Amino acid sequence: MQLVNLDAEIKLVPIRNGYGEGLVLAGDKNKDVVVLCADLSESTRSLAFQQKYPGRFVEVGVAEQNMASLAAGMAMAGKVPFISSYAMFSPGRNWEQIRTTICYNEVGVKIGGAHAGISVGPDGATHQAVEDIAIMRVIPNMTVLVPCDAVEARKATVAAAEYPGPVYIRFAREKTAVVTTDATPFKIGKAEVFAEGTDVAIIAAGTMVYEALVAAQQLEKEGVSAAVINCHSVKPLDTKTILDYARKCGSIVTAEEHQISGGLGAAVSEFLAGEYPVPIKRIGVQNKFGQSGAPEELMKLYGLKAPNIVQAAKEAVKMKYSGTSEHVPAAPRGEQASRLSERAFKPVPAEIAFKARDGAIITNLPQLHKAVLSMDNGTFKHHVHGSKHDFAQWIADVHQDNDLAHALRKATTKAAVARVIGARLGQLARHR
Repeated sequence: MQLVNLDAEIKLVPIRNGYGEGLVLAGDKNKDVVVLCADLSESTRSLAFQQKYPGRFVEVGVAEQNMASLAAGMAMAGKVPFISSYAMFSPGRNWEQIRTTICYNEVGVKIGGAHAGISVGPDGATHQAVEDIAIMRVIPNMTVLVPCDAVEARKATVAAAEYPGPVYIRFAREKTAVVTTDATPFKIGKAEVFAEGTDVAIIAAGTMVYEALVAAQQLEKEGVSAAVINCHSVKPLDTKTILDYARKCGSIVTAEEHQISGGLGAAVSEFLAGEYPVPIKRIGVQNKFGQSGAPEELMKLYGLKAPNIVQAAKEAVKMKYSGTSEHVPAAPRGEQASRLSERAFKPVPAEIAFKARDGAIITNLPQLHKAVLSMDNGTFKHHVHGSKHDFAQWIADVHQDNDLAHALRKATTKAAVARVIGARLGQLARHR
């Protein structure tokens, strides 16, 4: 099984535990793996490596800047050094050493940033790193990994030991839902699709992957089909998977326990802006510092829970259907709007589905909208030419939306048909 059953009892384990387990496994496989720590071996979970391989462990003390430079020298000498501390101090305090002695020289130091995000809890803003992805992602030659649970953190640590160049692995302090298994695939640079969907794609990393899966279940109950993508590799970004699901779903939600500026949401937005612009809603810390509090309370306060993702997904879907056209009929109201909305989004039986010449079987209005955009010109002209408008006729006969059918008969190009249907869906989405 690749994922755990969310309906069963979920096991909670700190993500940092996986880092500690991964260090030992990496050390077992490669005698050149060494571990350095800044007086936090128990907190970062590098203690297990220290106990098993004391001759390959260096306690640097409270000196993160020295630790980064020392590790760079070890890497130049052929070692595979892992350095770890709280993320606020590494990479926070030693960022310049990481940039210049590690990344500029392109040496393979692996950096474990512990206690990242606001779920650190009572320690407060000074210890809650919500900017670390941004400051690491911007450095050339740096790879940035954000595992979603302890199992994936173990895999990420082992993979980082074998991956060329500098790597940053970010992990949280608190116990986090374990959603992956030993059989779940993990590869640096490759996002994993944890749930399929067609209306919106939720792209999440770290602790937010579990929240995204819970949100997708709730959305399904409300008639919204949500894909969930675990984007553990923020850099390099899996642009192929993101592009595929932007095209498939037409709207995106990103979710991360990090500032919305410079993190996963920014990376996804930057890429899609130049390749395939779609509506994007970003869940994350909204340009604020953290504060002291219980982890769960803070996650709710900062809008980092499944209900926040559900709301963002609904807004993204509405944005997708908010196009306008001079031919769009007036928005229906009251009972008529509710009736038309139910017919538009609910799949119709196979015997009255629209059967396109290219073989597509269309059962509701959102599917028709997508199908029109992807149709070849020959198929479109077969259904729309002269006085013939099969789409309008199907909508009038099956969905009984005569106003929309009338507006469609004036639309004779793919773009015009898509605009009219998209605008109508935007009107009706408000009444779901």
